[in-house]
Amino acid sequence: MSDTRATTQAVRYRERLRVPWWWWLPASGLAALIALEVSQGVAALPDWLPYALLLPVAAFVLVWLGRTELRVVTGNGETELWIGDAHLPVTVIARMAEVPHSAKSAALGRQLDPAAYVVHRAWVGPMVLLVLDDPDDPTPYWLISAKHPDRVLAALAC
Repeated sequence: MSDTRATTQAVRYRERLRVPWWWWLPASGLAALIALEVSQGVAALPDWLPYALLLPVAAFVLVWLGRTELRVVTGNGETELWIGDAHLPVTVIARMAEVPHSAKSAALGRQLDPAAYVVHRAWVGPMVLLVLDDPDDPTPYWLISAKHPDRVLAALAC
């Protein structure tokens, strides 16, 4: 069965939770250092081979870490929040709030409900808290990383 909702939905807000640009420098340096060690340790290998293998692996890992997309879409009169493959209709959200970077460790620590849905990216400072009011769902709230939580909340509120 095909899902045709993607063609009928309008995107109100979208952001990709990519790793910071400066992570590419240490990742490339670490991959080059390991490649140097391998090329010096294994004389039978051509000198270029470890570099040709490990530098793309480092790039792949960084792209893979930043693949999560957060978006708010509207279609057929209904607004939904999508993060990765999970989606949440706005109609089940009772309250919304921004969790600043300074309160993030408390929200993810002792105060975290084990039944909560969490999408945490350590390189993204603030988070969004979405308290649910859905008797059919045992999840009490969603706690998701967002680079611009004010924009996410504004898109959800409209």
